[in-house]
Amino acid sequence: MARPLSGPLAGIRVVEIASFVAVPAAGALLADLGAEVIKVEVPWGEIFRHSRPKLAGFVNDFPAGPPFQMDNRGKRSLALDLALPQAREALSKVIARADLVITNVLPERLAKYHLDPDHLRRERPELIFGRVSGYGVDGPRADDPAFDYTAFWALSGLMDSMRDPAAPPAWMRPGVGDHSASLALVAGILAALRTRDAGGGGQVVDVTLQQIGYYINGNDTAYALVTGELPPRHDRKAPRNPLWNHYPCGGRPSGGRPGEGERWLFLVMIDSDRYWPALCRALDREALATDPRFIDAIARYQNARELVALLDDLFAERSLEAWGEAFARERLIWAPMRTLDEAVRDANAEATGCFASVEHPQFGRFRTVAPPLKLSAHPMPGTAVAPLLSADTAAVLREAGVDEETVALLVAVAS
Repeated sequence: MARPLSGPLAGIRVVEIASFVAVPAAGALLADLGAEVIKVEVPWGEIFRHSRPKLAGFVNDFPAGPPFQMDNRGKRSLALDLALPQAREALSKVIARADLVITNVLPERLAKYHLDPDHLRRERPELIFGRVSGYGVDGPRADDPAFDYTAFWALSGLMDSMRDPAAPPAWMRPGVGDHSASLALVAGILAALRTRDAGGGGQVVDVTLQQIGYYINGNDTAYALVTGELPPRHDRKAPRNPLWNHYPCGGRPSGGRPGEGERWLFLVMIDSDRYWPALCRALDREALATDPRFIDAIARYQNARELVALLDDLFAERSLEAWGEAFARERLIWAPMRTLDEAVRDANAEATGCFASVEHPQFGRFRTVAPPLKLSAHPMPGTAVAPLLSADTAAVLREAGVDEETVALLVAVAS
């Protein structure tokens, strides 16, 4: 039996010059894989570090930013004010010892501080440079600031696509595009490391939020590219396949807020002919299976509005829990539409390690989201803590060979 690795990326040193979500999330995954990740922050700490729950509208609070803790686990914190020439010189020495630089800083700002890939790789062609931008670095919007809300969500067509007919534009939850981009960045970095290890030198890995939006919405985007048409919207009252649709049923979410409405269930039986008889049995309406109006997928499409109205009435007769028991007996493909506070209490999620418990020396014990993958030879529990601001400034600078006078100055500035 092979011995477990200390980490696939053990010995790889990463300098992360970034804030908010996409690049820090990639840095956390690299740390999960065994890399040493040095997070470069401003001395007062990035905004995300200080995003406590009450500032986001929650009633309950936490003494730090929970998403920051998730996306910065396992890193070292180096706080520098790059307006100081001593800080820029010190950072150059830290980077000189690194295998990777990852960033989401705009190109013009990177060039201002000589942190652009052309400058950094001129004398160190083996350096791998990974960056996430809103709109790409080669086009007319290279230096335009962006969030995933703009480049990934609104600009890519996702914002318009993710709504029912006649509904206002859909609102995206924080970090959806950023976390998608982080996975792409890590994939590119791993490929670049393999190329470098094979003697091919370093390279630049580029990920753009706009492209991630097109890719995440790839099915619809691919249709639009070849047809020149807007993909048809899903109409819940008259879907193309009534067995691939959502329906309200009795009851409210446990602990739900007033006005949240009925519970919903989501049927996802794309091969509808296979599952139609089983659904009829679960409904206690076996005669529907041979009803000429609904006898096959074409008939159900032609009479979709009538069938949805019938199913709406049937599903309203029982609670979500009761329907779940009936569907389980028939092994139907479906899911309840849960509230997020219900979803994080899911028994299967707990059993499969979707969440991690962190023991933080300052904030105590708390739960967070675990890494999105597992390796059989390398544990990735997601229990490492995010660093306190500037906790590693002195140590990182000394390791890079920065003189003690400069170390003392930069630590004082970061304090």
